Amino acid sequence: MLSYALRRLLGAVPTIFVIITIAFFLMRVAPGGPFDQERTLEPQVMANLQAAFGLDLPLWQQYLRYLGNLATGDLGPSFVYRDFSVQQLLGAGLPISVQLGVSALVLALILGGTLGVIAALRQNSPVDYLVIAVATFGITVPNFVVAPVLSLVFGVWLSVLPAGGWQDFSLAHMALPVITLALPQVAVIARLIRGAMLEALRSDHVRTARAYGLPLTMVVGVHALRAASLPVLSYLGPAAAALLTGSVVVETIFGIPGIGRYFVQGALNRDYTLVMGTVVIVAVFVVIFNLLVDLLYAAVDPRVRYG
Repeated sequence: MLSYALRRLLGAVPTIFVIITIAFFLMRVAPGGPFDQERTLEPQVMANLQAAFGLDLPLWQQYLRYLGNLATGDLGPSFVYRDFSVQQLLGAGLPISVQLGVSALVLALILGGTLGVIAALRQNSPVDYLVIAVATFGITVPNFVVAPVLSLVFGVWLSVLPAGGWQDFSLAHMALPVITLALPQVAVIARLIRGAMLEALRSDHVRTARAYGLPLTMVVGVHALRAASLPVLSYLGPAAAALLTGSVVVETIFGIPGIGRYFVQGALNRDYTLVMGTVVIVAVFVVIFNLLVDLLYAAVDPRVRYG
């Protein structure tokens, strides 16, 4: 298992390298620059700024310089927030994004798993149809629609939760963003659990357990749910990455200072290093999440072994 994990980590290095390369050149060929303003700067001032940040060098030299700095853990200075480095900005925003993403993932697993099990046990009943309808709604309605509606209803009309902003360790400030992030994942997990649970309940080992007179809670919670969790495990990697990157919209709407908000501001301001730093962090998280999911397979299903 350890050798498999090490091979996966080594194999992820070329993938991250390709992602960094594509993002670097896409940022450079996009129209505009970090120092473009409504009022044009003097040519000498523009030349000094470009020289200070190395933008006067040929593109290939800028690329090699960035890779060299990245190899030492230096993400570079921010072109727009000039009093801060990219490490400082992302170091302050990453814990907030992780807190939102983890909370949304836990909520999605608990709520989605519960709804999926209930729907499977009540197949073709009104409860089953209601769960399917809720899941369809959660999948089809995007975050940029759900977030303003929740903010308007609970933050403005009812005034029971903050409509925006952030405060550390405040459940009230976390409630609406976490619900917005979790809703699509609740829908997907509920559908996955329902389908896998229906198949598991018809399997031979579950029917044998029921024939032996085991309690329904043990049959469902131990035997059927364990088999039904494999599709959810395969989805956890992309889901965790989606929650981290999907917070771009949610953080912007609710005014949360996470890395998603910095990514949007960096893209709008052509802050090359800030956007690249966000891309690197997200790519690393995606690789780690998918590796953890693969390793969890062996813990849940003993038949899965990695050579």
